[in-house]
Order: sequence, then structure tokens, then C-alpha cells
Amino acid sequence: QVQLVESGGGLVQSGDSLQLSCAASGASFDVAAMAWFRQEPGKEREFVATITWTDGIPFYGDPVKGRFTISRDSAKNILYLQMTNLKPEDAAVYVCAAKQATSVMSRLVIGTTEDDYDYWGQGTRVTVSS
Repeated sequence: QVQLVESGGGLVQSGDSLQLSCAASGASFDVAAMAWFRQEPGKEREFVATITWTDGIPFYGDPVKGRFTISRDSAKNILYLQMTNLKPEDAAVYVCAAKQATSVMSRLVIGTTEDDYDYWGQGTRVTVSS
């Protein structure tokens, strides 16, 4: 069973920076990609960013382009999200997700929807005050 545990959330002011982490563990966990999504109460889960695990190729959702940076430490199975210039609209529960590698192609495809991922963490809350 794969476990994803997020950390790093908190309360910040508008314009501040924050880094989130997601530690992945589990037997025979072969990762194709990992991603961050975010969700506010009563709203659908929103794609934030994803990164291919082998080559480290990132892809971002439009609302965070130029402000957020996704990265990974593949040796330690840790995913990061560096968030800068935070805005009140960035406040949400941030959840990390992982896609199991099932083929060569699975490692190349960029997934931006929930259905693209197999495992989910519990989330870490980010609050941004204006």
C-alpha cells in the first residue's frame, strides 16, 4: 500500500512564500508522476502542478504559473511545492497524488485530472491572509 504524507502548510500573509512537502512510501512503489491538487470547501479539486518522476518535467495549472515550482527528490521519494507571491485565492487544502508506473508511456503522459492518479494524501491546509 502506498502512503503519501503532506507537510508544510500553515498561515501566511499575501505575498509570502511557503514550501510544501509530500513523502511517499510503500512497497514496490514505482512512480510515474506526482502532482499537487488543491481543494476548497464546496469546490471541486483543482489541478496545481505535476512532475514526471524519471525526467523531472514539470507542468503547471494556469493560476500558479510563474509563482509555484514543483520539484522532486526521486532518491528519497519526496515531492515539493515551492509557492511564492501567495494570494488569498491560493488558500486551500493542498493534496499530493501519485501515479503508478504501468508502462513506458505512463511515465511520459502529463496528467492533470484526478483520474490520472492512483494514490492520494490527506492534504495540508494553506491559509493566506490579505
